[in-house]
Amino acid sequence: MRLQGKTAIITGGARGIGAAIAEGYAREGARVCVADLNFTEADALAKKIGNGSFAYALNVTKMDEIEACVTECEKRMGGIDILVNNAAVFDMAPWGEITEKSYDFVFSVNVKGLIFMLQEVAESMKRRGQGGKIINFASQAGRRGEPLVSVYCASKAAVISITQSAGLALIKDGINVNGIAPGVVDTPMWEHVDGLFAKYENRPLGEKKRLVGEGVPYGRMGKPEDHVGCAVFLASSESDYVVAQTYNVDGGQWMS
Repeated sequence: MRLQGKTAIITGGARGIGAAIAEGYAREGARVCVADLNFTEADALAKKIGNGSFAYALNVTKMDEIEACVTECEKRMGGIDILVNNAAVFDMAPWGEITEKSYDFVFSVNVKGLIFMLQEVAESMKRRGQGGKIINFASQAGRRGEPLVSVYCASKAAVISITQSAGLALIKDGINVNGIAPGVVDTPMWEHVDGLFAKYENRPLGEKKRLVGEGVPYGRMGKPEDHVGCAVFLASSESDYVVAQTYNVDGGQWMS
């Protein structure tokens, strides 16, 4: 098992990609803190995957909650080997209808939460002196702009840039920071996304989801499980020489 004896925090870990990675890490021998706003679902998942895993109710926009989560994980797990910054939110609107409230909502989770979770865990890893692995979730949306998705695209472009900067800064401490950029993934979030596209593009519900799935070169939308292999690789010793990269796991939608 490639993560035997390792400890991990996964933000947004109760559902979707985060939950799939939590299960995958546990299968590889890791003990996981499933950190999520939804404690009930996080707790159910932690009990399901076992291996000493546990849930933590976390709002990544709150600095005191980030600090408390890291402190609790240090106490319960003896240190943190892996962080998966997966928590994210989505919103969209035509350019002239973007609101300050929407901007603050998206950036507070996707950028602020990611930066300060990364910072707090990296400091914990440095104090421990054993290095670590940090994996940030970006998106194919961070590789390009989209007419209706300006703020979300900008937030995910920021994640790619943060991954590069943090990766270069922290590798001297033995901390590898890398990222994963999914494409279109069939998770509960996509029902919300599809509804917004239906509103702004005047489409029937479900049509946008069907069309984007058909447009993936692989032939379908991604599944949460499709991202586990890359997440395990980036958390394991196999990726020790990989620094500041963001991997596209998107069925061929973007090449870089």
